[in-house]
Amino acid sequence: FIHTFLERDIPQLGIQIPSQTLHRFWKMLAHYHAQVWNGSELARSFGISQTSVRRYLDILTDTLVIKQLQPWHENLSKRQVKAPKIYLDDAGLLHNLLGIETLQNLTMHPKVGASWEGFIIQIIIRQLNARPEQCYFWASYSGAEIDLLIVRGQEKWAFEIKRTTTPKTTKSMHESIQSLGLDRLYLIHAGEKDFMLAENIQALSLSGFFKHFLNFQPSP
Repeated sequence: FIHTFLERDIPQLGIQIPSQTLHRFWKMLAHYHAQVWNGSELARSFGISQTSVRRYLDILTDTLVIKQLQPWHENLSKRQVKAPKIYLDDAGLLHNLLGIETLQNLTMHPKVGASWEGFIIQIIIRQLNARPEQCYFWASYSGAEIDLLIVRGQEKWAFEIKRTTTPKTTKSMHESIQSLGLDRLYLIHAGEKDFMLAENIQALSLSGFFKHFLNFQPSP
């Protein structure tokens, strides 16, 4: 798929960038999966201008192999992150570009948590029928962060994603709830049980998430 995409599909769209260049950039992006975009760092690593790396990013985004999760902003006194987070849109492609061939390789790889995060974000977005313009992340420079924030009008669904079987509340969660005025934060974890971590923080397994949002109907 990668070979066909780069050597046939991309040129057919009229994009004149050598396939080896885009392949190298795509592999480099795999190491930034689930991280905030840093164009200057990537430009230095790649040896080209920030304008060029931004163009490459937008090409891969427009061709649906990269997702840019945009930052959500509130009218707050604290400084908030304004750059998007980068995700490869398919876990199989991510693992291939990272050279991960087996489940054992994945569990020992430093990007295993990021892989889990991107995979769960895709599931949540699809289950809640969220459009791209409704999906965000939120982060402040004080360390508070929400992995996925789905916004429909005045309604917000906030999700934190942790690859752990023993989820716990954090200062970041409580700060995020207070800053964004959230009624509930859902923590999706890798365990099997569903339980309340705090009055407004609910821990859900993946199967628990599907049960909880089984008959979810978004407001018109």
